[in-house]
Amino acid sequence: MTSAPVHILCVVGARPNFMKIAPIMAAALASRTVKAKLVHTGQHYDEAMNDSFFRDLGIPRPDVNLEVGSASHAVQTAEIMKSFEPILLREKPDAVLVVGDVNSTIACALVAAKMGVKVVHVEAGLRSFDRTMPEEINRVLTDQISDRLYLTERIAFDNLAREGIGPDKAVFVGNVMIDTLMANVKKAAPARQTLEKHGAGAEFSADFGLVTLHRPANVDDPEVLERLLRALAEISKDVPLVFPVHPRTAHHIKTNGFDSVIDSPRILRLPPLGYLDLLGLMAKAKLVLTDSGGIQEETTALGVPCITLRENTERPITLTEGTNTLVGRDPAAILRAVEDIRTTGGKAGRVPELWDGKAAQRIVADLASWLGG
Repeated sequence: MTSAPVHILCVVGARPNFMKIAPIMAAALASRTVKAKLVHTGQHYDEAMNDSFFRDLGIPRPDVNLEVGSASHAVQTAEIMKSFEPILLREKPDAVLVVGDVNSTIACALVAAKMGVKVVHVEAGLRSFDRTMPEEINRVLTDQISDRLYLTERIAFDNLAREGIGPDKAVFVGNVMIDTLMANVKKAAPARQTLEKHGAGAEFSADFGLVTLHRPANVDDPEVLERLLRALAEISKDVPLVFPVHPRTAHHIKTNGFDSVIDSPRILRLPPLGYLDLLGLMAKAKLVLTDSGGIQEETTALGVPCITLRENTERPITLTEGTNTLVGRDPAAILRAVEDIRTTGGKAGRVPELWDGKAAQRIVADLASWLGG
């Protein structure tokens, strides 16, 4: 007699989660042993940062949308918990699966753990060792209350062991972000098409750099933000820059009067882009300047030089094996890193172990065995 499939509630909430949940939902749909329902907390609700990702990545429409919207960390986390509890009571899943490190991750994991429902954490064990980052708090706490932890790189075993979490709970499966990249890179919008659509000048006909900037540590402090923008202005003299501006960053640029700092035909400011548009630009960029965690991984998989504008990274494999260079926020260090890429081509790098496009399949197979057994 065939056993009934295990029932998983998968949680998604913010833009970084969409690329991680897409291959898991696809693998579950193809499986006869795992039945997955999708809960969208609504942590990100802007159309450009939400609906377009569902369309681009083929994510099924959520079975539930909590529509919590934006708020402070405390209020948003509390609202997600309040809204998720009745869903959990109604659905009675075998497990709740959360991804990444956003407020939706820890909020739904907490509700499940307190209600005695197994918690599964995808992208577990990553550490920046910087407790001033809200994401680091979310990562550490989620791992502590999870019953099954899926790892993107082997060093995560050591990070978990230092926190008292044994290898019996953790499984090295690879990187679901790379599953999504590999499934979509051939479908990505051509960079030339995206640039022409947004009125790029002749400066962008050859090499260009791609910039993303959104972390509070970089954009909330006016002095830090101004230094970074002036560094971008200097870089653009040699490499024209494409800069899709995150709403948070756009707000701080405007309110601090910094528009003039990057008012140049060699800096193309764009609205937030859908996944396929951004992927197409990233794949063709000469270099990428970013403070995003996921983009550090994507550039490594694509073999594109990446300069990370942070003091630390929770993805060290992109430094040791990939194309990433960590430079912090010092303009001189940023300019040196750009010059190195211009003259040497930057790190060659290699694609890390198990970043092969099959991580989600391994996760679903393990869930069926673990929960079904």
